[in-house]
Amino acid sequence: MTKRIVVVASGRGSNFQAIIGALQRGSIPAECVALVTDNPKAYAIERAQAANIPVVVVDYGSFATRELYEQALLTALKDARPDLVVLAGYMRIVGSAIVREYAGKMMNIHPALLPSFTGLHSQRQALEHGVKLAGCTVHFVDESLDGGPIILQRCVRVMDDDDEDTLANRILIQEHLALPEAVRLFCEDRLSIEGRKVKTC
Repeated sequence: MTKRIVVVASGRGSNFQAIIGALQRGSIPAECVALVTDNPKAYAIERAQAANIPVVVVDYGSFATRELYEQALLTALKDARPDLVVLAGYMRIVGSAIVREYAGKMMNIHPALLPSFTGLHSQRQALEHGVKLAGCTVHFVDESLDGGPIILQRCVRVMDDDDEDTLANRILIQEHLALPEAVRLFCEDRLSIEGRKVKTC
């Protein structure tokens, strides 16, 4: 049975576009049934419209409290009935109720080799630390910050003349490969979580 994917994004949606491309090529056996965004001005909306993917805007700024926003976001996700929720540049911490609802069914991409450099500005953190390798991580979401079980990682070398932007751009190329691959593995029922480890069959 074809899996149902919901993508949650806050900004330009380049990782969302990578998923759209993989779906259109038939390399992911799934259907993207909705883009959910907290930002009514997100460029990801235009990407969804171009691909005829329904858009649901849950505008963070229109809610009096974070709790009310989280309730509305959870309702939007439930209405879409996803088998997998993909956070692709979602710039907020997911509330515990949503994490529990989609435990083992929600993945995120982070532009660092976790568990190093969690949170924001991870490329800057990597440069300040002087690492020789950086990269990206796709992981299942749990209630910790960027701490869920790791699905896959991709590396790039850190060059002596790198700044935050040049490093981020090289990592982004790998993100566009890693996230669709992780989604494909999930949709092919090839991932299993055993404690902290994600095994691929």
